[in-house]
Amino acid sequence: MIKLLRQFHRFWYLFWIIFFFALFYPLYYITSRSEKYYGILNVCRKLNSFLCSCFSGVFFSFKYEEQLDHKQTYIYCANHSSNLDIMIMCIMAHGKFHFMGKDELLNHPVLGIFFKTIDISVNRDSKISAFRAFKKAGENLEKGMSLIIFPEGKIDVHYPPKLGEFKNGPFRLAIDKNISLVPVSITNVWKINWDDGSQYGSKPGICDIYVHKPINTAVLAIDDADVLKEQVFKLIDSKLIK
Repeated sequence: MIKLLRQFHRFWYLFWIIFFFALFYPLYYITSRSEKYYGILNVCRKLNSFLCSCFSGVFFSFKYEEQLDHKQTYIYCANHSSNLDIMIMCIMAHGKFHFMGKDELLNHPVLGIFFKTIDISVNRDSKISAFRAFKKAGENLEKGMSLIIFPEGKIDVHYPPKLGEFKNGPFRLAIDKNISLVPVSITNVWKINWDDGSQYGSKPGICDIYVHKPINTAVLAIDDADVLKEQVFKLIDSKLIK
C-alpha cells in the first residue's frame, strides 16, 4: 500500500512539473533568447520550482552557517541524490546563475531549453568537452553569473546513496577565477525522492539543506585544488544522514 501511495505521489509531482513548465514556457522561450534577460529567466525558474514543490507537498528548509551576499558571485557545490536537487538550488541561488550538467540534458523535455541556452552541458568522458564547458563557465563567472554544479557528476546508484568522488573542475575554476565556493549539504532529500523516483516513488515532506560558510579562494594557488576538493567533500559529507 505504501509503495502504491509513493508511486501515486510521484505521478502527482510529475503532473505539477509538466503543468507549471507549460505555464511558464512562453516566458522561458522569450527570456532564454538573450543574456540580458537571464535574471528574469532565473526568477521564473525560482517561482516555478517553488510552485511545483508547494503543490506536491514537498518543502525545503534551509539552514545557513553564514548569510550569503545576494550580490556576490559564487560557485555552489552540492551533493546530488535526487532530481529535486535542481529545484532546491534554483530556490536557494540569487541573481544570475546557471547550472553545469551532463550533456544528456540537452534532450530533456523540461531542462533542455535551459541547457541549450543559459546552462552548460558537458560530456564528462571527453576532455575537450570538459575544457570547453569550464572555459564557458569561467567566462560566465566573469560576467557575474554564479555557477551551480554537482561535483559528483551523477546520482549514486546505491540506496541509500553515498557521497561519490568529486571531479576536479569546479575547484580549479574557483581558484583560477578567485570566486568564493559555497558547499551545500542536501541532507535527506533521498528519503523524499531518490533519483527520479521511478524505483521507490516519492512522498510529501520537508527536505533539509545545510548551506556552509563560503570558502574564500583568494589565498589559494591552483596547486591547492586537490586540498580544496577534499575540504569541500568533508564539509558536505559531515552533514549528510548516514
